[in-house]
Amino acid sequence: MTDLTTTLPAVPVPALVPGSSVRPRPTGPRGPADAVWSARARPDAADGEVTVAGLRLSDLAERFGTPLYVLDEGEFRDRCRAYRRALPQAHVAYAGKAFLSRAVAAWVREEGLHLDVCSLGELEVAAAAGFPAERMILHGNAKTPDELRAALRFGVGRIVLDNVAEVARLAALVPAHDRQAVLIRVIPGVEAGAHKAIRTGTADQKFGLSIEHGAAEDAIARVLDQPRLELVGLHCHLGSQITSVRPFLAALPRMAALAARVRDRHGVVLPELDLGGGHGIAYRSGEHALDPAEFADDVMRHLVRAYAAVGLPGPQLIVEPGRALIGPAGVAVYRVLVVKRTGDRTFVAVDGGMNDNPRPALYGARPELRLIGRAGARTTRTVTVVGRFCEAGDILAPDVELPDDVRPGDLLAAPAAGAYQMAMASTYNMVGRPPVVAVRDGRARVIVRRETTADLLARDVPLGD
Repeated sequence: MTDLTTTLPAVPVPALVPGSSVRPRPTGPRGPADAVWSARARPDAADGEVTVAGLRLSDLAERFGTPLYVLDEGEFRDRCRAYRRALPQAHVAYAGKAFLSRAVAAWVREEGLHLDVCSLGELEVAAAAGFPAERMILHGNAKTPDELRAALRFGVGRIVLDNVAEVARLAALVPAHDRQAVLIRVIPGVEAGAHKAIRTGTADQKFGLSIEHGAAEDAIARVLDQPRLELVGLHCHLGSQITSVRPFLAALPRMAALAARVRDRHGVVLPELDLGGGHGIAYRSGEHALDPAEFADDVMRHLVRAYAAVGLPGPQLIVEPGRALIGPAGVAVYRVLVVKRTGDRTFVAVDGGMNDNPRPALYGARPELRLIGRAGARTTRTVTVVGRFCEAGDILAPDVELPDDVRPGDLLAAPAAGAYQMAMASTYNMVGRPPVVAVRDGRARVIVRRETTADLLARDVPLGD
């Protein structure tokens, strides 16, 4: 196990490179309709093509097949740098659950961020990429013994305890004469998030320990009684796809008040506060995104004020954006298989759907879809874009305006597809998951290959074996 200090290790902020910006989305020659695309996406009105990092999406579809996920490496790196520039005194940890691969873990490492993992698989992927374990934070509401053992074996910098059972369980695994730094995840009683299934700051869901009902303080006392655990701070996560800073500001005085009670009752000043992530992005034109510079200005000012009000110094702040870093860097590309009219509705069926993007079925999300590869008719019609899977709920987007001449063989692209799509993908109907292709400076490389039937059969044990 690593030698732990009171704070996560600091890393230098990389210098800006040409084309990068303090803001998450550098300005460029794009119209308002293209605001949800990455900064390096360039539409061509003449032929309907979209290029990303100098590469035509239709060419990538021909080369790698569809469905296809294209990930703009430069956009991801710019967004990492934007957060670090906005929060130079905080630790920014990329939430790997949004999407993680060895390539992405390497980019996070090179950009000097920390990494939030929430499973043994994510931990192993990060380790395989050479990510420094001391810059990892392990989450999870029900961590398995194997996950806790692996975290200790690798030397994970922080483990976030979500329940009282984990206190004794982890303490029993820590070697004698060693200590593991932990944070307690608490429920501050602040509701935030775009959908009820992704609101995690209130007591009616499975994460964390309630401040209001005393569970948080009970867990804190239990941790402080364990000589092999070092309580270094508090953690909260309010929800996901939050586009306003107000919920974070509402949580700060409640977290500060809890930290003050810990000081008063136990004589311990907790040096860290992890505000979690959940920073929202725009999925459709006209939607609002949480700006990291504005978030940083408001949160840092209110953080100092809230802790000063209870006689405590401002803690080391940790934030965990995931979607805000990787979401706008991704584009999903589908090929149209069927166009048919049923009753009053026109259905456009594509070769992907709920197995590579379950968000519409789970949360009612609506991606913005665009015909690419040709200009299309000037007139449009309202269609429902559906997937190929055997579920009535496999609807990617209802009531979408597409060119009137959309037809089988056409390509449709959906921006802002980097987060919680491939990360949540399945092999429903025994259909393999799409590949992920990273693009940068006119070059493309596969970072996650397409899943084949052979891959699926490799897990299926024949009768008699």
